[in-house]
Amino acid sequence: MRILYGVQATGNGHITRARAMAQALSKTDLNVDYLFTGRPREQLFNMELFGDFQTRSGLSFATDKGRVNLLKTFQQAQLKQLYKDIQQLDLSQYDLILNDFEPVSAWAAKRQHKRSIGISHQAAFSYPVPKTGQDLGSKMVMRYFAPTAEQLGVHWHHFGQPILPPIIDVDLQQTTPVANKIVVYLPFEDLSVIKKLLAPFTEHHFFVYHPDAVDSEEEHLSLRALSRTTFEHDLLQAEGVIANGGFELPSEALFLGKKILVKPLVRQFEQESNVMTLHQLGLAASMSRLDDKKVADWLQAPAAQPINYPNVAQCLSRWLANGARQPLHELSSQLWAAVQFPSYARLPSKASAS
Repeated sequence: MRILYGVQATGNGHITRARAMAQALSKTDLNVDYLFTGRPREQLFNMELFGDFQTRSGLSFATDKGRVNLLKTFQQAQLKQLYKDIQQLDLSQYDLILNDFEPVSAWAAKRQHKRSIGISHQAAFSYPVPKTGQDLGSKMVMRYFAPTAEQLGVHWHHFGQPILPPIIDVDLQQTTPVANKIVVYLPFEDLSVIKKLLAPFTEHHFFVYHPDAVDSEEEHLSLRALSRTTFEHDLLQAEGVIANGGFELPSEALFLGKKILVKPLVRQFEQESNVMTLHQLGLAASMSRLDDKKVADWLQAPAAQPINYPNVAQCLSRWLANGARQPLHELSSQLWAAVQFPSYARLPSKASAS
């Protein structure tokens, strides 16, 4: 079977999830090519795992000071190029299109009547999971941005639905954390504002990863350019993580037993829903804005406990290699059966996936 895997490259979380899938897919006899859109090729890093991958312009959301800027989003959208890319992407050599919220391959598959399977966190929102801030615009985005014939959603809990646990690299090793070491990843916030926020907490050592950062030391702040290798090293050693409300980094932090403080990208439905969900499940602290009081309280909070999420990428790869025939509810129940949540988690009353 030959597969094209389309990945939204605007956020690093989609690429991180694709890395875990690529490692697992490489151990099958599936032939997989990769397409990344939403970010210029020269801005992608640590991409060796994906071989001779393709890129297209795609679509992405513009942000400004921790908020989605809708006007700038429409101004920057290259709709003519998007239409052209969809029309010109030839899928005739592929048996299946996998898609992680990527519009070019999704719409090309729809146009060329190819079987398409969405594997993403966004797909989980097609089920009755916790949501907030969903207006007509966000509903339209979730439905039409990257439509696929079949959807496999991933989330931190099943909420009684046939969705799957997070897709993460389960080879990440839980280690004894370095005291007071904190990883900070707030890519949508202004770097100078982040530095000002963290300046008073001199007893902690913050490793701040940001698109605008260059590797440098400023007293108790270590500024770091984006790099998967160094980020993973610091994440494994950290006591906690301060992050925006994306999905993949909190998933890794939950798996590793790191305490988490999250702040959503304002006006971004997915992130606002994620932050609310983590708070409701008792798995993370949250703040609606960059709040030094919230940071101070969180730094004094006790350590977290790891969640033993299974190797979803491996199971999905086997499922795909076997023709993707096993009913989704069976696959979901099988994966969630082994998951144990910390004692402090506040789980929904419906305790089994359906």
